[in-house]
Amino acid sequence: MKNFKIQKDKGIVSEQFLNRNIHDFYSACHYISMLPYKRNTDKHDILCVFNDSGGTCSTKHAVLRKLALENDAAEIKLILGIFKMDAGYTGKIKNTLEKFNLEYIPEAHNYLKIEQTYYDFTKANSNYHDFKNKLLIEKEIEYNQIVEEKSAFHQDFFKNWINTENLNYSLHKIWEIREQCIQDLQKRDDCGTDNFSPVCYQNSQEVRDEFKQ
Repeated sequence: MKNFKIQKDKGIVSEQFLNRNIHDFYSACHYISMLPYKRNTDKHDILCVFNDSGGTCSTKHAVLRKLALENDAAEIKLILGIFKMDAGYTGKIKNTLEKFNLEYIPEAHNYLKIEQTYYDFTKANSNYHDFKNKLLIEKEIEYNQIVEEKSAFHQDFFKNWINTENLNYSLHKIWEIREQCIQDLQKRDDCGTDNFSPVCYQNSQEVRDEFKQ
């Protein structure tokens, strides 16, 4: 994996890592992967993973992208992917999918692309290959596009998916089903024990507000 030395006076993210005695990108990635998976109080704040001592796939990879930009490594890309979250991927959602006669729910996830290779630092044991073959679409985004832009992209995908699959569900109902799948994952721990933890949007009210028609 591409590595670089974190330079002084390059930006606020670089400063945070240096203050923690982390001096290169490889070590920064390891540090981020070891932070707890948790919801952030303010995802618009690029420093939220430091302030909250943890983060989601979105905030964790966004801060690594920002670190790369600060140190002239723009070739390290932030990727947004949507993949098939099905019972084969995580058995915890099997009952919900069967209840609504769905094979899968499209789920959004963030990760990095470095020199044509993909990396997932959501958790210490996260691996891009765990969902690679289930990817439906992916695109490059910027570190400051992990909130509204990510949500809009996910919503647009749902709209097209409903039409393409001729589903007898509204966008709002599909999102409620997706929310139930997330709750299924949360039953035993915070966002599941799988290698990858889903987006886990902040709370139910936020979800309803985002996907009102």
